[in-house]
Amino acid sequence: MTDPADRSSVDRASAVGTETVLDVRNLSKTYISGDRPLTVLDDVSFAIGAGSANAIVGPSGSGKTTLLGLCAGLDQASKGKVVLAGTPLSDLDEDARARLRNERVGFVFQTFQLVPTLSAVENVAVPLELRGEHGAMRRAAELLERVGLADRLHHYPTQLSGGEQQRVGIARAFINRPKILFADEPTGSLDGQTGGAIEDLLFEINAEAGTTLIVVTHDLELATRTGRVIRLRDGRIVDDESDVMTT
Repeated sequence: MTDPADRSSVDRASAVGTETVLDVRNLSKTYISGDRPLTVLDDVSFAIGAGSANAIVGPSGSGKTTLLGLCAGLDQASKGKVVLAGTPLSDLDEDARARLRNERVGFVFQTFQLVPTLSAVENVAVPLELRGEHGAMRRAAELLERVGLADRLHHYPTQLSGGEQQRVGIARAFINRPKILFADEPTGSLDGQTGGAIEDLLFEINAEAGTTLIVVTHDLELATRTGRVIRLRDGRIVDDESDVMTT
């Protein structure tokens, strides 16, 4: 029998898409701090529908980054289950989770995470080259043109501004045509004007690609640009609000 809370989360996902791309059930994460257990996430459940835009918000220490890591298969839960793009992560070993991320997941990070010894176009091409696909550099150049960096293809990260580096990061995130994209504080290292432009670009390309977007942020203004805001406090969901988009 399905738990009522689980039915609610699945119904919510169904309302925004015909496919559930991310299904989180009774997820908990506990670390050992000294000789005492520290529970960072406590019985978290929700489901995310295909093509939707979502935000996970909460104060520092609420468990946002831990939740993102578990949802993306970067870490393993103490209890509970994550089904990502139809695949239960608990069924996979570390190598298989890495393959799934490379094939189905995109990431945008606050600190850009560009390889300093690679040019912009080489950074963007990395996910496809890891898969051995032909035409990676051509596809990377097309995406850099889409994000407004056609004249920066061969510049290295140190030769780019923060906003330009994040544009490279966005292009890289979409090159493998992911089913789901996780953006962790995507404008946290940028000034207000530059951050606003990056937000616009992220939402525009996401809509064009039909990707499912999950933004992890403490910025409530950014969060309300999505269609759903999941609020965490002390490792638990305290609110789950849909239809909050204001732009």
